[in-house]
Amino acid sequence: MRTVAFPGLGLEFHLDRVAFRLGDFAVYWYGIIIAVGFLLAVVYCYHKAPKLGIRQDDVIDMLFFAVPLSIIGARLYYIVFYLDLFRREDGSLSLYKMMDIRDGGLAIYGAVIVAFFTLLIFCRVRRISFLAFADVGVFGLFIGQCIGRWGNFMNVEAFGGPTELPWRMGIDVYMDGVWQYMEVHPTFFYESMWNLAGFLLLVLISRKFRRFDGQLMLTYFAWYGFGRGIIEGLRTDSLYFFHTGIRVSQVFGFATAVVAVALLVYHLAVKKHTPEELYVNRLRAAEADREASAPQPAEDKQEDA
Repeated sequence: MRTVAFPGLGLEFHLDRVAFRLGDFAVYWYGIIIAVGFLLAVVYCYHKAPKLGIRQDDVIDMLFFAVPLSIIGARLYYIVFYLDLFRREDGSLSLYKMMDIRDGGLAIYGAVIVAFFTLLIFCRVRRISFLAFADVGVFGLFIGQCIGRWGNFMNVEAFGGPTELPWRMGIDVYMDGVWQYMEVHPTFFYESMWNLAGFLLLVLISRKFRRFDGQLMLTYFAWYGFGRGIIEGLRTDSLYFFHTGIRVSQVFGFATAVVAVALLVYHLAVKKHTPEELYVNRLRAAEADREASAPQPAEDKQEDA
């Protein structure tokens, strides 16, 4: 049980990472919150898919491949940069520790990278527009990340450095062999709200301003990458390039944001797109052509005569 306070707001919470136990097996709030975020993401993407030309059956089929592979990717990304956390006392690696994700240790960029290539292969096999499908998928990423960050809150992790801002978070931090009280940036909350704003931005663009397939995907990378780069600079538990002082997610976030913005500018300001180019509109046009060229029933021909 740990106490988390927001002294500037007059709030205080007593948090237990364990939601309940099944015998000796503990079920953590982190896992439950991640599962809720995933389910809500699936429901929304399932609803949104037909509007962008993607069959709902393809969304479900895609999940069978993407979900387990993305979890593995997220875990491997974390393990690579925090390898010492998974060693036994004799220095050997513990496979059990590597596989135990109930209490955290998932890196979102690892999941995104694996999901990207999984979707690319899936779309090539099914002959589906990768860019249109990716435009559907990024809604799910924003939803999952927005909700999933509250798992960090329950674990009292993913917080930033000291601050005196009114919304500062007061926690006990283990430093130099002792527990010390600190008031820090609630960076988990910053990122959750940034993702919520990004989701609402995608909803607006998809309804009124979507000009080409892949626009929502690029908007996701631009928005999330920029925000993650800024927020990552405030955190105290960043993943680093091994023993360097370079923050992995900060570099990756800013790099993807720059590339995404450049491509958005090119497609929106330089290259002209027409509504007919959108995958969903091409499918509708092809369906209309098939219906128009289909032979008419005999009764209809007699009536025409």
